[in-house]
Amino acid sequence: MSTNRTAGLRNLAEWVAIVVGAIVVALLVKTFLVQAFRIPSASMEDTLLIGDRVMVNKLSYRLHDVNPGDVIVFDRPEGLPGGAQEPEDLIKRVIGLPGDTLQTVDGKVLRNGEPLDEPYLKPGSTTTGIEQPVTIPADTVWVMGDNRNNSSDSRVFGPVSQTSIVGRAFVIMWPPSQFSGL
Repeated sequence: MSTNRTAGLRNLAEWVAIVVGAIVVALLVKTFLVQAFRIPSASMEDTLLIGDRVMVNKLSYRLHDVNPGDVIVFDRPEGLPGGAQEPEDLIKRVIGLPGDTLQTVDGKVLRNGEPLDEPYLKPGSTTTGIEQPVTIPADTVWVMGDNRNNSSDSRVFGPVSQTSIVGRAFVIMWPPSQFSGL
């Protein structure tokens, strides 16, 4: 075999190894660290708009607990109807943690008897749907969309198991004009 042919094969093998290595690293990052998600509905407006893309930290809740106000991505609850066109993952804001008691009174959410400060809601927004107090069970969270009148959330499907949480959305990365932290 000629020296040029051997060098060419070695070069090809190096490029194949680089490409395979890059694919493996990308898959590991997507599986365990961060992943981009597209916003499919208006349920989180005005915080997130249809078509926005957010980055989700998948490692976050392995390092610390879920916090009220976090915007999370979670697996679609089994009880929520949907067809083939419906997303497998949903994105909502955490409103209540295990042990919290929630209720809506006069258009406001009360957590443990205190009204929530919700600056992310559109001015004049009202929240209904929790007329009777609900206590959040262990190992679950209560989630709601920021666009309360256009959101299927825990008021529809109940608390979300913490094991179904994919991660915490932390930045809007697309479109560039919307780039900001969450």
